[in-house]
Amino acid sequence: MNEPILRVTELNKKFGEHHVLKGIDFSVEQGERVAIIGGSGSGKSTFLRCLNFMEMPSSGTVSLDGKEIGKPAGKNGERRYPESELCLVRERVGMVFQQFNLFPHMTVLENAMEGLLTVKGMKKEAARDLAVKELDKVGLADKHDAYPGRLSGGQQQRVAIARSLAMEPEILLFDEPTSSLDPELVGEVLVVIRKLAEEGRTMLLVTHELGFAYHFATKVIFLADGVFHEVGTPAEVLKNPKQERTRAFLNRFTEFAF
Repeated sequence: MNEPILRVTELNKKFGEHHVLKGIDFSVEQGERVAIIGGSGSGKSTFLRCLNFMEMPSSGTVSLDGKEIGKPAGKNGERRYPESELCLVRERVGMVFQQFNLFPHMTVLENAMEGLLTVKGMKKEAARDLAVKELDKVGLADKHDAYPGRLSGGQQQRVAIARSLAMEPEILLFDEPTSSLDPELVGEVLVVIRKLAEEGRTMLLVTHELGFAYHFATKVIFLADGVFHEVGTPAEVLKNPKQERTRAFLNRFTEFAF
């Protein structure tokens, strides 16, 4: 039996006395699309950031293809993470943030190429070809020479997605990629994410777009108070939740439906 592409075991994250993630166990199979929902401050973004080590777990393990990242470094489940190993992990686990984090002084094409040049050490021509391919995929073939300041928020987020795709990650993490966008721009980003899902990519998406999560995900997680309160199919979690805490959360999204 094949190992899951991603496995998390007894994952804890603390910020001082604040215990944000509390002993999470979870695995993702190749090609799975996981939607993570929950209220503000529940630990959703911290969980994603621990998966590609933008945040270092306080204890517990993250494994890729059965190989644990880092080495034991203490009696309390703490681990040491060499930077060289983390660079390789971040190539395999790409992340798209709420904020676009584009370089304003670089063109769209230069932004998409930057990681290929500085992290992967690719030759400029090869990096350009790959960046062009990914920008065209997200519908920005006519924006290569534009600067981020001249783009809409939706276009900027699509540049950020193309930049991540160009690194050819095995897993893509999306941290509320539409939360900074005006409502009329949300759809264009969700269309791109749906196309990536149709390619069979392995993705984890933190989102408040519950309708999209229902159609996008193969698995939905409801995260509250640093633990997974409910995990199941979209129909199980979003339509027929078993836990009272999940039902209360979902009711907030439906009480003003019309």
